Amino acid sequence: MDQKRLMLAIALSLGIMLVFQFAFQKYMPHPVTPPAQTAAKVQEANGTPATAGAPGTAPAVAAGPRLDIDAPKLSGSIVLTGAVFDDVVLKDYHETIAADSPLVQILGHRGSDKPTYAQFGWTPVGNVKVPDDTALWTASAAKLTPGTPVTLSWDNGQGLTFQLLLSVDDKYMFTVNQQVVNHTGAAVKVYPWSRVVRDYKPVEQNSMVLFDGPLGVFNKTLKQESYKSLKSDGAQAAGGVAYTETSPGGWIGITDKYWLTAVAPDQSANLTGSMSYGTVGDGDGSAYQTSFITVDPQTVAPGASASLTSHLFTGAKVVKILDAYQTEYGIPNFYKSVDFGHLYIITKPIFFALDWLNSVLGNFGLAIIVFTVGIKLLFFPLASYSYRSMGKMKLVAPKIKALREQYKDDNTKIQQETMALYKAEKINPASGCLPMLVQIPVFFSLYKVIFITIEMRQAPFFGWIHDLSVPDPTNLFNLFGLIPFDPTVLSPTLHIGALPIIMGFTMFLQQRLNPAPADPVQARMFQFMPLIFTFMLARSPSGLVLYWAWNNLLSVGQQWLIMRQAGLPRQVVAVKT
Repeated sequence: MDQKRLMLAIALSLGIMLVFQFAFQKYMPHPVTPPAQTAAKVQEANGTPATAGAPGTAPAVAAGPRLDIDAPKLSGSIVLTGAVFDDVVLKDYHETIAADSPLVQILGHRGSDKPTYAQFGWTPVGNVKVPDDTALWTASAAKLTPGTPVTLSWDNGQGLTFQLLLSVDDKYMFTVNQQVVNHTGAAVKVYPWSRVVRDYKPVEQNSMVLFDGPLGVFNKTLKQESYKSLKSDGAQAAGGVAYTETSPGGWIGITDKYWLTAVAPDQSANLTGSMSYGTVGDGDGSAYQTSFITVDPQTVAPGASASLTSHLFTGAKVVKILDAYQTEYGIPNFYKSVDFGHLYIITKPIFFALDWLNSVLGNFGLAIIVFTVGIKLLFFPLASYSYRSMGKMKLVAPKIKALREQYKDDNTKIQQETMALYKAEKINPASGCLPMLVQIPVFFSLYKVIFITIEMRQAPFFGWIHDLSVPDPTNLFNLFGLIPFDPTVLSPTLHIGALPIIMGFTMFLQQRLNPAPADPVQARMFQFMPLIFTFMLARSPSGLVLYWAWNNLLSVGQQWLIMRQAGLPRQVVAVKT
């Protein structure tokens, strides 16, 4: 049974190591025509050709006048040539923890280093002139603010006026009403569309715990497509479209670890959403696009108008803000843009608990410490049972050793006599694994919260820990900064900060209280576990290492108290391994 417990412990340890290795392994749009293809198929059925105005390859740089944007949490501008949202800066977030670090820019100009933008337009049925990327729109005001809505207008010279009625709230949401006014004597038909485009390939952070890239909710189901899948041979064979689905309402966009740009049209409209890949310029640039286009055309009667209202989110993925928008606008599963994963029934409550504790204590590190105490109290009965059983195992260790010597040539007899001894002493030999098994879902859920939520981004603790979402910045191998040398240039494994070392020491203390295997080889293997975990967690977020170290210290105190209350002699508690 000891050997089975050893194998289980090793398997759990290796499993955790493998998960963390994959979790930290990172893989070292303006697409051609997804909405146009969708519209073309419908138009072919109507016997009309696709014409200009559908999304396609745009000029590298849209020059000309701009409409300024100024809101409490963001600023930027909209280029009036093409009416493109291509300049949004987040006022509350810097690139790094340095005070003079640049603000995060979530949307960027075409032709810049990181062009990302959103656009709204129409695809016509028949020979109707619609605004394209060269159309120069007229703004009703010089600046868009929460208190000053702006109307962009463009006249096609044939009796149609196209308008974008824009407003912005005090957070990250734009409202865009696409309106067509018909001054002609005949009805016209158009397909309103919207899109989010990224004209470059970012450094992906895809891992077992985080998704970034194109995503959306169709028919209330989340769909995620990696950049790689958009660029796959299968997608290219389908004209660049990797995924398409028709849905009443929903939302679609492109997400990063902390930022999201997404469009959510009127939830009563039937829409076809697409995720696609194309090329930019001479074909050497990657272009990724997510888009919506209405399934049926809007018919604009003579002297009348038709409109479609959409919401454009471009900002930080703050959970409470996303939840509020989901409720206010009826956007289905909008919170899933934060990758809480399949364990969201655990992960999201853990996040809310930490976020609330942070609001009370003013420090996410202290929130983690208090949260860990709460988890310990919650599972105290289970731990009490486990530690009492482990304490009894220490008491009977000499008897087990005697059995091994007595029946050293008969393993079956050893097992039978050992189990009989456990039964007589009312000991459950598997109980020592229970606390670890219970902690695993909490551990990974906490890791996810620390790793993916923007609330934890750049959250300081005390001392040298200035950001709980990244690894400890100190390093044992350069004497914690005394030697001006970065050992990680030789190997990423040569990074062990002070906090992981503290964690390893607390694990060693906890190990001293556990019964040592009777086999000296097994006992030696267990002695290396603190060292293995120190290396394994060295590049984990500091918040996670803080949790593990504090949890170990609480376990040491809890185990000592329970074993003492059980009447175990002190020499049993302090037995040497």
